[in-house]
Amino acid sequence: MPEGPSIVILREEAAHFRRRTVRHVEGNSKLDLQRMQGRRVVSVRSWGKHFLLEFSSFSLRVHMLMFGTYRIDDPKPDKPPRLLLQFDNGTLYFYSSSLKYIEGPLDDTYDWRGDVMSPDWDPALARRKLKAQPDMLVCDALLEQDVFAGVGNIIKNEVLFRIRVHPETRIGDLPPRKLGQLIAQARDYSFDFLEWKKQYVLRKHWLVHRKRDCPECGRRLELAHLGTRQRRTFWCGHCQLHY
Repeated sequence: MPEGPSIVILREEAAHFRRRTVRHVEGNSKLDLQRMQGRRVVSVRSWGKHFLLEFSSFSLRVHMLMFGTYRIDDPKPDKPPRLLLQFDNGTLYFYSSSLKYIEGPLDDTYDWRGDVMSPDWDPALARRKLKAQPDMLVCDALLEQDVFAGVGNIIKNEVLFRIRVHPETRIGDLPPRKLGQLIAQARDYSFDFLEWKKQYVLRKHWLVHRKRDCPECGRRLELAHLGTRQRRTFWCGHCQLHY
């Protein structure tokens, strides 16, 4: 599943479609795609894992789910797109993605303070939300989009190793300093992810995700599907403390 930094890259690559008119639209989505025909894009935005094309009275939300992809001016040769939007200055394609219309202003739907990559990100708000759920495991908390919009499984695994916290630690058991580190690193690692992905070196910087041995102590890493979401989790049973 594309995580927040990948959607930021998409937003940046698609920015030149802002203020452009949709000249042609097609795709195999059941959504009424023709609603966008002849409409002008007001803004190109993102929130967490959502890519957003804003029109005058509604917006298109694209969520890439587990296996979604996009292309710009380079369609997949043998795969029909879920959505094709043609503009005077290029064509945007989405595959295997979920599409939805959002009515009215986006500010009425999204709280930008919850997006870890937004300039409006509010760590104090994240702390209040987490403290209200003391029984939640940290491996679930980092994937809670209402708290950390944009954080996905890679970021989760890497952040927990960075702060040396066992994924099955309860939020309420974290010392205040560790809770602060969790919140700060959710944002910091997301921006590191963004820069590494732009340089095509993201995987070279993974410390535990999809790795076999701990880079700190050399012991074999643990691997299990943890939490209510049962997402694949890598951690070091020696270096990451279970509070």
